[in-house]
Formats: sequence, C-alpha cells, structure tokens
Amino acid sequence: MVERSVTVGWAEGLHARPASIFCRAAAAAGVPVTVRKGADGTPVNAGSMLGVLGLGAEGGDEIVLASEAEDAGPALDRLAKLVAEGLEELPGTV
Repeated sequence: MVERSVTVGWAEGLHARPASIFCRAAAAAGVPVTVRKGADGTPVNAGSMLGVLGLGAEGGDEIVLASEAEDAGPALDRLAKLVAEGLEELPGTV
C-alpha cells in the first residue's frame, strides 16, 4: 500500500468547494484512492463527496491518502500537493 500524509491547506477544510475539487481530482487520478482523517481514521473512497464531507477535515488537520495500486505514488503526490497548497485544480506535475 502506498500512502501520503498531508495537512489540509484550505482554511475551510474539506468542505463544499474544496471537497468537490478534491473528489474530482481523486476520481481522475487513474488509481483507486482512499482518504482518512488522522492515522486511526476510517478510510473512505476519495472520489465520494459524501464520504469526504463525512470526514469533517478542517484546515490544518492531517489526512492520509492511500492506494493499493503499485504505481499510485505520482497520483498520490499530485493529490497531496493539491490538498497541502489548497489549489483550485490538480497540478499536472509535481
């Protein structure tokens, strides 16, 4: 399993618009991705708006992105950058 821990960079956390941006990016990542809040949280499908909103992740909270796919590293790096920097769209390269 490939994982990336990242601090949520959006001040409002993973709510409304940021959650929508994140879910679209996760769904387009090309590999299945889960996300959980903190090290002990329950993982949810990162492409599920309801799942992501249910995490209740606020700005400054740590989330963990994970994938079982062996080649998931670059996709998780791009998603981590999106979350950490509070970007409005998925970066093309890291």
